[in-house]
Amino acid sequence: MKKLLVICVVLSVLKVEILLSTPSTQLWIPSTDFQAWKTMHLGIDNYIRMSNINGVRGAAIYDAGFTTGLLPFKKFQGEIGVDYLYMGDSNYDNHPIYFNAKFGFPESTLFKGSPAIAVGAFNFGLKNNLTNYNILYGEIAKTLPLIGRLTVGYYNGNEKILVDENMKKANSGILLSWDRTMTEISDKLWFSVDYQGGKNYLGALNLGASWAFSKNVSVIVAYDIYNNKNAYYNTNNQNANTFTTQLDINF
Repeated sequence: MKKLLVICVVLSVLKVEILLSTPSTQLWIPSTDFQAWKTMHLGIDNYIRMSNINGVRGAAIYDAGFTTGLLPFKKFQGEIGVDYLYMGDSNYDNHPIYFNAKFGFPESTLFKGSPAIAVGAFNFGLKNNLTNYNILYGEIAKTLPLIGRLTVGYYNGNEKILVDENMKKANSGILLSWDRTMTEISDKLWFSVDYQGGKNYLGALNLGASWAFSKNVSVIVAYDIYNNKNAYYNTNNQNANTFTTQLDINF
């Protein structure tokens, strides 16, 4: 594990796409959470294809991402991050860097009982019309007693890249999620279901759980069911469901 962490750090420093370049997230979609000021988050994610499509099983996808708090305020927060992605396709792997940023207000900061609000951007790649997905989004979230936190939002991105199987634009959609810490069982156990709309290759329903091994280390396991199995995103032209593990470490 120590060797893996060192490799991820070196790659990120020396080379300034995951399906998703990751700001603070639920399972798949961005969340209204923010990385705290003077802290850094390391995420190591992998996505394994669970079936073949047209006789082809796509390569596993690996992502190493760093996110850091950007603002020292309690009521108005922000973060910025960078991801290094390997996805087994040389067209994309030659341009493996994405950037993301997010700003907003945590719950009950605008007024008592106010929802959390977040606006942000992710998948800002460096190769025009290949990795510059340039996705912008906005979300609101509210934690309800017993039920947990509900999030709703909307996103829009580059219509030349976010397309369906017919290469027609499919660059926008809703963002939805539910998440809850299962305190009845353990404060370390967290469940979530989230959904990204759209017939592009990012659209998916995701179901998973997390276990916190310590205050700063947790692991997510989840299953990702894609809206459009035929959505185009690389030369393999397949979008089979994936099983993901996500290691999260805060410094």
